[in-house]
Amino acid sequence: MGISDLIASFLQECLDESGDGVLEVQRSDLAQRFNCVPSQINYVMSTRFSPERGYIVESRRGGNGYIRITRVQVDRETLLMHVINSLGDEMDLASAQAILGNLVQAGALEEDLGRTILAAVGSKALRGVPRELRNAVRADILRNVLILQV
Repeated sequence: MGISDLIASFLQECLDESGDGVLEVQRSDLAQRFNCVPSQINYVMSTRFSPERGYIVESRRGGNGYIRITRVQVDRETLLMHVINSLGDEMDLASAQAILGNLVQAGALEEDLGRTILAAVGSKALRGVPRELRNAVRADILRNVLILQV
């Protein structure tokens, strides 16, 4: 079991014990507890506790910074809107794959549609786009296709 799995399991247990589905932790305390860098905590937050997995993560950086994880049960449209709003100006292929896989797993997209969108943002589809623009084009395509699903 890797460090990311350990951190995610610990946070999941704490969330389960919280009773109200809300957990607030200090990023620095977690990093110290697991003897890792704070960016490892950020990685776990973005991959394991994302909106498409049913979580809202709020973060405040700095000396008194914290991370608040809230477990939510949201309808399909709300989930898609959270994902759309969280998309940046650029997205690499691995991130697009993860987002689409999570949306399919959550039931927000049918598997066939997820595969179709993935093909549309994949390397073969974007091979005519200059490399330095591919991640921006990928993010735009993904955002626009997901907007049509809302």
